[in-house]
Amino acid sequence: MDTSSQPPPVPQAGRREWLGLAVLALPTLLLSIDLSVLYLALPHLSSDLGASAVQQLWIMDIYAFMLAGFLITMGTLGDRIGRRRLLLIGAVAFGLSSVLAAYSATPEMLIAARALLGVAGATLMPSSLALITTMFKDPKQRAAAIGAWMSCLMGGMAVGPVVGGVTLEFFWWGAVFLLGVPVMLLLLVAGPLLLPESRTPETGRIDLLSVALSLAAILPIIYGIKEVAEDGWSLLAGSAILVGVFCGAVFVRRQYGLADPLLDLRLLNIGIYRSAFTLSLLVGAIQGGTLLLINLYLQMVLGFSPLRAGLWLVPTAFAMIVMTMLAPAVARRVRPAYVIMVGLLTSAAGYLVLTLIDSTGGLPALVVGVAIIMAGIGPATSLGYDMILGAVPSEKAGSASALTETGGQFGVALGIAVLGSVSTALYRAQMAVSLPADLPAEAAEAAREGIPGAVAAAQQLPSELGEALLAAAREAFTGGLHTIVLFGSLLFVALAVLAVTTLRTVPPSGQGQTAPDSASPSAASTAS
Repeated sequence: MDTSSQPPPVPQAGRREWLGLAVLALPTLLLSIDLSVLYLALPHLSSDLGASAVQQLWIMDIYAFMLAGFLITMGTLGDRIGRRRLLLIGAVAFGLSSVLAAYSATPEMLIAARALLGVAGATLMPSSLALITTMFKDPKQRAAAIGAWMSCLMGGMAVGPVVGGVTLEFFWWGAVFLLGVPVMLLLLVAGPLLLPESRTPETGRIDLLSVALSLAAILPIIYGIKEVAEDGWSLLAGSAILVGVFCGAVFVRRQYGLADPLLDLRLLNIGIYRSAFTLSLLVGAIQGGTLLLINLYLQMVLGFSPLRAGLWLVPTAFAMIVMTMLAPAVARRVRPAYVIMVGLLTSAAGYLVLTLIDSTGGLPALVVGVAIIMAGIGPATSLGYDMILGAVPSEKAGSASALTETGGQFGVALGIAVLGSVSTALYRAQMAVSLPADLPAEAAEAAREGIPGAVAAAQQLPSELGEALLAAAREAFTGGLHTIVLFGSLLFVALAVLAVTTLRTVPPSGQGQTAPDSASPSAASTAS
């Protein structure tokens, strides 16, 4: 039998690669925890440092601003100088910035430290994901590895408030930042031993103007979106978004004109990549907005503390982790498009369950509904990332990962802004006709702004009047939440249709990609 025409066997990952995956998962877990752990520490550090309301916002937001702003640059930089090298440099920077944040003496010092943490964090995620493609060549093993990596990413966001609450029970607020130091030390020791180096050969110099344009596009847009979510549309928010859009258009035009662009936008010409990227963006958007409202419901309607609210959401995170880990195994026998479709339809059903909650209770329906939603999202996240990395050339893995992560950040910010603004508008419309008639003017104004204002105002009123105000505010907020989750259910049905129609050509794991989508970006542009 002539075997000369058969492709060589795909290298199998061994013990070193799987140990290396554990090393990559640790900073990913830490990074996702760091996104949510500060919510609990904010009151403590604000009191100790004397931070103003504006400074508190910057302490919270500057990390995400810088993380999103530098993802593209760091992904491309890792392609050129080496992904392991960039990961280790980022680990040093993250550890030092964590110590600086923990021992900050002024609000300005903490803001600067959080900005440095964001820049350092931007080196970790695209480098980690790109290294997985280098370490796991076999599609089955790569899918399982990405599932484990995604479980750490999603699980960290859920356990962040719990970790923060436990830490603050025994230590001062700076201890939440020191959690990252031992993890980064372990990465520095184990990384050179277990992680391979990979880079794109014969790359040119990084275009500094493109770096500046990418930051000038991303940061104002995210800032504007957050301003809209907090205070509604304003001249400042609108101007920031317009400036970001303009700079983004200039950035895109420049990338197509460069022989060696900072970000190869031809990746979006690959059909599989484009579809998986769109799913990631829109799933992130609806999840970002919904989880914001779920947390508000737990704390403002049910009256839970942040720690108790976080503990109730832990089971929902485990549901997602389990399905994230199981999805690659199912996708070995069933086309990934159908696995993703079933998952997204399951999430759509979970959103319908959330319509059963009311303003006086509904915790069981909330936990069950969110658990169903998170379980359904698991296959879309793990298989989506696997298809993205399998569809692009290996030398573009860093850039593809960075673009996907940036899209995810945009999606979450967009979801919080749009769905948060819609929920606020629905709440205000309902409160305009349901406020108690004898409510003092100052309390009425605070209550109309949002449910946190209503809860704060109710504490200053006589008990009977305060209870009437709380009942009206909780009813208005829950009604708005019902509208949002109904929209979420419809959107997930639409995404399920998108997945099955655009990704159905992707075979089960281990059977190879379809030819056009496994080609180079330039070749794929003609096939898409």
